[in-house]
Amino acid sequence: MSHTPLPSDGPLRPHTYDGIEEFDHRLPNWWLFTLYGAIVFSVLYWILGFQMELASTPEEALLETMRENQLAAARNSGEVSDPILWKLSRETQTIEAGRATFAALCASCHQPDLGGGIGPNLKDTVWIHGGQPIQIHALITRGVLEKGMPTWGPVLGQNKITEVTAFILSHHPAP
Repeated sequence: MSHTPLPSDGPLRPHTYDGIEEFDHRLPNWWLFTLYGAIVFSVLYWILGFQMELASTPEEALLETMRENQLAAARNSGEVSDPILWKLSRETQTIEAGRATFAALCASCHQPDLGGGIGPNLKDTVWIHGGQPIQIHALITRGVLEKGMPTWGPVLGQNKITEVTAFILSHHPAP
């Protein structure tokens, strides 16, 4: 059984493999564009990523992701300790969230720059109720009603209080 090509099929290639004949058609332009585009992309990616070192290596990306995950776990866990609070006080995202909460609720008494006013100065080293991170966290949670500071624990929750504590600590040198 032999196949006779129709005139619309185009010319046949001059070779035959195992009785199979091929039409001699040019590849479609979209296919060629995709192939050449992939080649150009891979060369540029190699030059920019590996030769000029503009992209981080997989090891660096992994370490950065692990660091972010540890900070997120520390921020969202129920555990609060001095080392965790100091670590969070060096994280930009936590500091900015704490700054927003502080500006909305605390700045009226402590001033936006933490310089004090009605409430005490939070930038100096003199602390009335203890200046350790866990003590600051507990003070914000419980408040000092006799001095006019409300109990923020039920209002803010632990996550927001941790962020405010980190914001305050970001104005102090870590031990």
